[in-house]
Amino acid sequence: GQFFRITSIEGPQVGDLNLGRADNWNEKFYSGKTRALHGTHLTTGQRMWSCFPFLRPMATIVADTLSWYGVDEFGASVHDVIGTRCDPYTQHLLTGQHYHYCCHSNLCRAFAEITGKSLKNSESYIHDVLNVFMCTGFTKDTRQYFMKASPARPGDYIEFFAEIDLLGGLSACPGGDCSSEHS
Repeated sequence: GQFFRITSIEGPQVGDLNLGRADNWNEKFYSGKTRALHGTHLTTGQRMWSCFPFLRPMATIVADTLSWYGVDEFGASVHDVIGTRCDPYTQHLLTGQHYHYCCHSNLCRAFAEITGKSLKNSESYIHDVLNVFMCTGFTKDTRQYFMKASPARPGDYIEFFAEIDLLGGLSACPGGDCSSEHS
């Protein structure tokens, strides 16, 4: 029954928003079902839905100062539910390197700290994210996911109405505005 807002303080910066029911983190955000109901990018009036067996609205977007962006000539838009958070497992798979200051690890550390769970036990509670302020789409030729610089300006925000009691975490992406490839 309350509102919460994510604001871009200094300009282009993206973040990974993780939501779960405050008293039962088995009910968590389900990006796939949200995408099926609303499309690949969210904006005002659309909802973030929870996983099975709950399947109910968790939060509704009530304001989005980036709604003007729409869909650009490359097919990109903002606030996607198609990409995943960066994580140490994929990084290791692709490069052989260990990287623990990514969105997944940041969210795990924050969840462990706030709940008192161990870092190892916290990891299974970190899941699908809404990529806030991220500008993404699919290439027209190969249909591959791409990212481009976020159009967020200082003071831009996305505001939500909490449909249920929530615990949320937001990781500021180490890639900044995602305008270049990062690791």
